[in-house]
Amino acid sequence: MQSNPDISTGLYHGLEAWQVRTPRATAVISVFGGQLLSFIPEGQPDLLWLSPKRAELPTPIRGGVPVCWPWFGRQGKGNDVPAHGLVRTARWELLQARHNDDGDVELRLAPLSIAECGLRLQMQLRIGRQLHQQLTSENTGTSPVTFTQALHSYFRVGDSRRVEVDGLDGLQYLDKYEDYAQARRQQGPWSLRDPRDPGRSDRIYIDAGGDYVLRDPVLQRQIGIRSEGSHTLVAWNPGAEAAAKMADVGQGWHEYVCLEVANAGPEQITLAPGARHQLVQVLASTPLQPAAGHSV
Repeated sequence: MQSNPDISTGLYHGLEAWQVRTPRATAVISVFGGQLLSFIPEGQPDLLWLSPKRAELPTPIRGGVPVCWPWFGRQGKGNDVPAHGLVRTARWELLQARHNDDGDVELRLAPLSIAECGLRLQMQLRIGRQLHQQLTSENTGTSPVTFTQALHSYFRVGDSRRVEVDGLDGLQYLDKYEDYAQARRQQGPWSLRDPRDPGRSDRIYIDAGGDYVLRDPVLQRQIGIRSEGSHTLVAWNPGAEAAAKMADVGQGWHEYVCLEVANAGPEQITLAPGARHQLVQVLASTPLQPAAGHSV
């Protein structure tokens, strides 16, 4: 670590973190939770939102990209387990760091110690003009293991009420506000202006392992999200009423939108002994392009 001038350890918003600089971008990863806290492509604002209000650890960090694993929410579990799994409040270690010929930096990390669950997890990050993030899950036991997971990305936006997300039109989704009672079909881009339930969203889009574009007319940019090994996308923003009850959100709800590449709800992953699964997201930011038929 000390011999690599582009990777350093220090405090970031009071959190112990690895800080990475490349010719094309900077990034920060928290030791607590292995959580990506910041990704700033050269000449652009941060792609990620991080709450300025934080409770003392081990309270989970609000913002960035929490790693939800080996369960999403408390799916399939009782109320006595931590929400969103075992690793988002675990201490992580940096296993390997290297420079690529193009100037990008690659990191490989893993949680230091977690309760036995029959699975092993590693995360790979490639930091450059784009951000490449990959979770690799391996069944280390002798029996099949079923799990759920998500990369719970908080994307920074100019105004959550004005953004739209392309790539979901026609997909079915389950709505938490309806207790996931029935599948509904998305019509057009996603936004918080949906007349069915305006001002908030907590949806699991199923059979949605594709490409998405978050269009932000205030910051005049669009964030491309390409996923692999993902069968669901979660779109979440609590809205004003619920956010007012969340000490680390409050008025911050209009500064972010969560789009989470995931395997959750009916889309679970089962691994045979010795098998592996990779969940990937690739993030890239470009200037906002006009889209015919979209009102922003």
